[in-house]
Amino acid sequence: MSWISNTFSSSIGRKIVMAVTGLFLCSFLVVHLVGNLQLFKNDGGLAFNAYSEFMSHNTIIRIMEIGLVLGFGFHIYEGLLLATKNKAARGSKYVSDHIEQNSPWHSRNMAVLGSIVLFFLVVHLYNFFGTLRFGTPLVDAQGNENAYALVVDAFHNIFYVVLYVLAQFALLYHLLHGFQSAFQTLGLNHRKYTPVIKLVGVVFSIVVCAGFAAMPIYFYFFK
Repeated sequence: MSWISNTFSSSIGRKIVMAVTGLFLCSFLVVHLVGNLQLFKNDGGLAFNAYSEFMSHNTIIRIMEIGLVLGFGFHIYEGLLLATKNKAARGSKYVSDHIEQNSPWHSRNMAVLGSIVLFFLVVHLYNFFGTLRFGTPLVDAQGNENAYALVVDAFHNIFYVVLYVLAQFALLYHLLHGFQSAFQTLGLNHRKYTPVIKLVGVVFSIVVCAGFAAMPIYFYFFK
């Protein structure tokens, strides 16, 4: 088993862990966005509350949440380690300046962007899941916990709306580099297919982040 520990403690191994967990979290973003689009239904929140109830009490989903938490944990841990090692490996100011001139800003600041997203996630989970599971939530007409009411209330707080939108910009730039980089790390890098992967990554990043950012803006200005 030593070869496994040696592999995943190496720089290449850590990058593979980052790539796999990153793509796994991308799939979570899609599922989460599709579910949250129920917020835009003009039904007083019934569809969103039913979705929230299903996600909160389904045994399979609860088990998958453990995998999700582990995915986030590994991704954050390995990301911080890689950022620290990369910073130390840059060496002289000449090398550092050369790297900065030949790479976009967001690719050099993935740890910063990820930290902003992490801070937002902590606030987000506290606001919604903490209130639903440890508070005394209202119920809707179907008897489901009224998560929709929590969303409406949160998205009428200008500070939370600003934080939410800024976090989506940070996530956008994090994904712009991370999506294509993950495929490259896994060896899926080809002269013919790489431009397609980059295009898909850009479209994916914009659509997902714009979808999430639209929610607080919609509720703050139109609900």
